[in-house]
Amino acid sequence: MKELLLIIISSALVNNVVLSQFLGLCPFLGVSKTTNTAAGMGGAVIFVITLSSFVTGLIYKFILVPLDLTYLQTIVFILIIAALVQFVEMFLKKAMPSLYKALGVYLPLITTNCAVLGVALLNVQNDYNVLQGTVNGFATAVGFTISIVLMAGIREKIAYNDIPKAFQGFPTVLLTAGLMAIAFFGFSGLI
Repeated sequence: MKELLLIIISSALVNNVVLSQFLGLCPFLGVSKTTNTAAGMGGAVIFVITLSSFVTGLIYKFILVPLDLTYLQTIVFILIIAALVQFVEMFLKKAMPSLYKALGVYLPLITTNCAVLGVALLNVQNDYNVLQGTVNGFATAVGFTISIVLMAGIREKIAYNDIPKAFQGFPTVLLTAGLMAIAFFGFSGLI
């Protein structure tokens, strides 16, 4: 239990996938315009990363390793992630069409989000069992959600400020992301 708690804190805060490892920056910068869409993207990423961590862990431990096919792990993981994202996309299109429309092109981009594949590969690299890998995936996705919702909240507040013309738009977003990364660096002493 102690080991799982360390994995959760490490993955969500200390080694935040966006602000410490710089993975998943495309949706982080693109979808963080409003907190509603950021929370929706966070929920989709939590579902995809958690489920893909579980499924890739099972396939790696019980199929690829026993058959000595570990060299296929990247291709297999990408196929699993693509199938899960298609499932999420179909679900959101039917159940929450407004969120589906708000996420736009960024929803299918979860398939190519390097954070999703990165977590699956890190689970293998760290030699996590299926439970540890799933917990790591969930905590990493929660860390992504924390980051993107914080960024969206800051961007909503910044929109009403008087910002010099040279810093309006994307430069302010990049500056904010850099300051958030510095702030999250303060968690490095926790573990």
